[in-house]
Amino acid sequence: MSSILIRNIKSLVQTCEGTQLVCGAAMKNLPIIDNAFLLIENDKIADFGSMENAPDRAEKEIDAIGKMVFPSFCDSHTHLVFAASREEEFVDRINGLSYEEMSAKGGGILNSARKLQQTSEEELYDQALERLEEAIHFGTGAIEIKSGYGLTLDSELKILRVIRKLKENTNAIIKATFLGAHSIPMEYRSNRSAYVDLVVNEMLPKVVAEGLADYIDVFCEKVAFSIAETERILEAGAKYGLPAKIHTNQFYSLGGIETAIKFGAKSVDHLEVLTDEEIDLLKNSKTIPTLLPTAPFFLNQDHTPPARKMIEKGLGVALATDFNPGTTPSVKMPFVLSLGCIKLRMLPEEAINAATINGAVAMDVESQVGSIAKGKIANVFITKKIPSINYLPYAFGSDLVEKAILKGEVH
Repeated sequence: MSSILIRNIKSLVQTCEGTQLVCGAAMKNLPIIDNAFLLIENDKIADFGSMENAPDRAEKEIDAIGKMVFPSFCDSHTHLVFAASREEEFVDRINGLSYEEMSAKGGGILNSARKLQQTSEEELYDQALERLEEAIHFGTGAIEIKSGYGLTLDSELKILRVIRKLKENTNAIIKATFLGAHSIPMEYRSNRSAYVDLVVNEMLPKVVAEGLADYIDVFCEKVAFSIAETERILEAGAKYGLPAKIHTNQFYSLGGIETAIKFGAKSVDHLEVLTDEEIDLLKNSKTIPTLLPTAPFFLNQDHTPPARKMIEKGLGVALATDFNPGTTPSVKMPFVLSLGCIKLRMLPEEAINAATINGAVAMDVESQVGSIAKGKIANVFITKKIPSINYLPYAFGSDLVEKAILKGEVH
């Protein structure tokens, strides 16, 4: 049996034995043990507590004096598999072009789809693996990866097969989401129903037959899919037993929240535009609001998710990167914490809860990861020497993760 003993931990953070979503006022509570130890045996957390109760020895020992240990971040919304960056659109936005204008002329998601369709599965895997390793370096240990940059049967399957290969060949906990309904390809814009037919009747059966997806997702927005189209796709997914996730309320409030709740969606993501009535609907549902503050930051939008109001009304929220080449080219979860605090007015404790245990719940992996608990998978990271947990979101430009441990292996 291999074992790692981390000694003299300044603060062992998120020592939460529970596996429930943390909601409302409870999000301010972050269990911490100061001057602590953490014992890892094989790929599991075996024990933890005050240093006075630490075991005498282990196969490998790490002295973490002055440093903190956190459970790895659970990034529950990414688009990690894509073929090329889109920095030219970054410049277009500086010159005044809006997201909707870019989409209307075949840019944005469609730009990524064209590039991906021309890229081999092997090349996509190599690129995605490099990005995943960067995410791990910044503290991520569980991640949801969506398709949606293929928009053809073959290319959507290609993305999902890459995700499966990442699952098989890395220590990260990975969930795959089928997002064939990410955008309407230009050739279908005069016959939208034909593309929905393709998603429902051709893509979805093949995805399910190969066991490639854990969830189904739809981008429900003016620039993407209507409520009726969203409902048709989610209904088809439900028949195959795929739980729903929905991108919605990024730019407009169109009824996506009601649709998410109607279909029992695991999460509803973005929510930059959200009414009080929609907050109340979410409060009375089991659908988890997942906030992606780096997207409005990068798009330089005035509206941001009303996290403060949501938490004060008793909701539990998750935070994720939305990593993608067009609107959020960053896998850095600590920066998401910073924006959660700076732009969404979340307290550091609330942001950490949102990025760990609540993110785990949004991916159905809360029994495995998301907190420091005996028997959970040993996905943790060790910081550099920092004075307090507040310093992690405060020092937004610094790389404060010194060492990542996934499934008991040091990375």
